[in-house]
Order: sequence, then structure tokens, then C-alpha cells
Amino acid sequence: MLAFVFNLMASLQGSWEPAFQEALKEGERGDVQIADLTDALTFARADVDGRRRVLAVTRYRGGNIDAVDLSAVLSSNPTDPIAAFGQRGYDQLLSDIRTAPPGAHVRVPASALVIPFDCADHHIAVGTNYPEHADDAGTVRPFLFPKLVQAGASGDDVAVRGGLLDYEVEIAVVTLEPLAGRDPDHLGLVLANDFTDREALMHAVDRHDIESGKGFTTGKSFPGYLPVGNLFVIPRDWKTFVRGLELRLFVNEALRQRSSSSEMVWDVSEVLAQTLARKGVRWEHRGNDIPLFDGDAIPARTLILTGTPHGTVFSGVPAAVIASGLVRWLAGGWNEGLPGNVIRAYVDAARHAEAYLQPGDEVFIHVARLGELKSRVVD
Repeated sequence: MLAFVFNLMASLQGSWEPAFQEALKEGERGDVQIADLTDALTFARADVDGRRRVLAVTRYRGGNIDAVDLSAVLSSNPTDPIAAFGQRGYDQLLSDIRTAPPGAHVRVPASALVIPFDCADHHIAVGTNYPEHADDAGTVRPFLFPKLVQAGASGDDVAVRGGLLDYEVEIAVVTLEPLAGRDPDHLGLVLANDFTDREALMHAVDRHDIESGKGFTTGKSFPGYLPVGNLFVIPRDWKTFVRGLELRLFVNEALRQRSSSSEMVWDVSEVLAQTLARKGVRWEHRGNDIPLFDGDAIPARTLILTGTPHGTVFSGVPAAVIASGLVRWLAGGWNEGLPGNVIRAYVDAARHAEAYLQPGDEVFIHVARLGELKSRVVD
């Protein structure tokens, strides 16, 4: 109990006010800077003429993408960018794109793009990997936990499910092949929104050791809680590419999160090393013991979410809420203990303030060189 109260006191905030008072600029939606082909290969998928096509994106402007249809330049029609990369590699794909005949070039509305790659439903996430967000949570260092949910596409709905729905913009790295040791030559990158039910998380978390990651899987693994961006990027040098990306998330076009990926406490190399070091660790999730990953290697097509910056709805527990929980406890709420009473007071206050995402809200993420990600909130 004392550890829980200490963490709450360490993360005190004064209000539910958002971290920023800015808005999405007019005309910015639908325009994304695409990386030069020498720096990164950018892919998307769309259903064209009744067939799912893998597209090498060269331009994203005015709500449309210009791209090379890889099925028109390769001997086989790859299922997704990871398969195409496995067949051809970086330099050969670069040549394929640059020498594609005019008939292979297509223009597709960005609204027609589907999830850009195939993956399973067992992923890995990093908690409190940005300093200000760690301050909000009252933690000292990053930590890991499994996230068990099928990835969804930009434009998919996400349900409140009666809880306190929060957003988290993140860069996800994607393993292109099984990873067991040294840093890989290539990784994929995709935008992700690590949606979270804060109410479920606060009830499930280990109140004595938040950095164990226990309970985070339960609060973050509901259906629809992992939409990914509409582009999939494979940099030539991922260590250089991933530094300095500016993450931005908007709710109803009001800026809620903005930060540079260079602020991560664990960079991607450290995230991979910390993940491999925990291959034997297991987390309890709805009555089951769940590993961070199966076997000795991180499987191919695993998303590793690298953490979210400051600006989530949860930004600590207001002092007035802690006081309210204390009053409830002293007034006879001993069965739940002080932590349980504080959580109940927080949930009640958040509902009254309508501080968390509400049905009808739109969450929109825009990151240059990585794409866009839109989610509509429903009941």
C-alpha cells in the first residue's frame, strides 16, 4: 500500500487539461513527406481491381499516393512488403522501383489503403520510455510487457467498452525475420496507437511494483486496441532513420501529443536487447501465464511498440482525487483498502469530467516519413 501511495504522490497533477493548445493545420491531413528511396523503402497495400496489391510509395499528397505496383514488376505477386523484401532485398527492390515501366505506376486514394502488412496477435510493448510520461506514471525506468491483440488498419473503429479509453502514439518496429542475437540489418517501422483502458489497467496493475509490467497486458489487449498506420517503412539504416521522428497525435484536430523519438530512454537497440534478456519472463493475463515471446527468438512479424510520450489523458492522479479516496477509506471503505478507494475516486472523477475518449471522437496521428493513422471512437 505504501508503495502505491508513494507512486501516486510522485505523479501528482493539477487538472485534466491537455498538454497542448494547438490544432491540426489546414490542409495538413492527406499530405505526408515520403523518405527518399536511398534512405528508406515505403510501402502500402490496397485492393486494386479485386486483388490485394503491394505498392512501393513514392509520393503522398492531396489524399492520394503515387506508387509502383510491385505485382507489375516482380515475377510473383508478394502478399505484403515483408514477403517482397524477403524475396528481393533492399538494393534489388530499389532498382525494381526505379526502373518500373510506366504501366506499373498507379495513383490510389489514401482512404483505400488497408493494413500494410500481415502479422500475428502476440506483440511486445515498452512502458514509460519517454521521460515526461514516466514522470506522469511515477516510474523511474522503462519496462516491458506483452500486448495480445490483432493489429488493425487505419480507419477502423475502436470501442470505449464502458471503460476509460486512452490513446498512445507510438513507433512500432517490426521484425522481418526471427531475431535472437545482434541488431538486425533491417527492421520495419510502422505507426501504432497503443489504446488503453485506464480503468482496467489501474485495477490490474501490480500496485507495489508498477515497473514489473504486470497488469498492462490486461488493460491494453482488447479487440481493436492496436491500429497501425497506413504505410510500412524499411529504412536502409534504421538506427539513423528512427532518430528525430516527430510524433504527433490529435483528438478532434486538437494536438494532444508531440515529441521527438530521440527522447526515448531506451533507443531501439536497447529495446531489442532488453526484450531478448527477458525471454524467460512471464506475465499473468486473465488466468494465463504469458511469455514476452515464444522460444529463443523474437518471431518474425512481431510488433515492438517503443513507448509513448507525454500528453496522454492519464497524466498522474490529481491531489483532490487522492484526498477523495482517503476520505472514502476513512469513512468505511476498508474492504478495498486505500489504493482501491483512490482508484474508484479517480474513475468517478474522470467519468464526471468526460476526460477520456468519448464516442464520436476521432484520433488522428501524423508523422512525416511514416504516414497517417486515423481511428473513430464508438460505444
